[in-house]
Amino acid sequence: MPPSTPAQPESDTPVAQRPDEGRPALDPAIADALKKDAAGLVAAIVQQYDTLEVLMLGWMDEEALRRTLSSGRVTFYSRSRAEYWRKGDTSGHRQWVRGVALDCDGDALLVTVDQEGAACHTGTRTCFDGRALPAVTADRPHPEGS
Repeated sequence: MPPSTPAQPESDTPVAQRPDEGRPALDPAIADALKKDAAGLVAAIVQQYDTLEVLMLGWMDEEALRRTLSSGRVTFYSRSRAEYWRKGDTSGHRQWVRGVALDCDGDALLVTVDQEGAACHTGTRTCFDGRALPAVTADRPHPEGS
């Protein structure tokens, strides 16, 4: 269940248009640990906290990560629109943050959430539903003597 009172009040104003003056920057230790791509972004893998479903992949810069860590809701940076967007503000399919982890290389984030509704903009539960590619699969060999 999402928290009864979000850490940041809901607003009809798009996230990208809200002034951020006076808000603290991302913790410098976290910012230094991030290995961003040439556009200043890191991949953010979003996973349902209880079922472990991989829901989607989005992109974050330092500001999107700061907003995610401080608000209880997931904020991404849209590469195509060049603006911040908070998942669910227009669709109602909000993502309630349960945890955020940085991978060992610092170039990817794992955001565990409680997903409200569909995670994919197409309306499917995950961005991977019904999109499997044909692949040869294999079982791990048993160790000798087993």
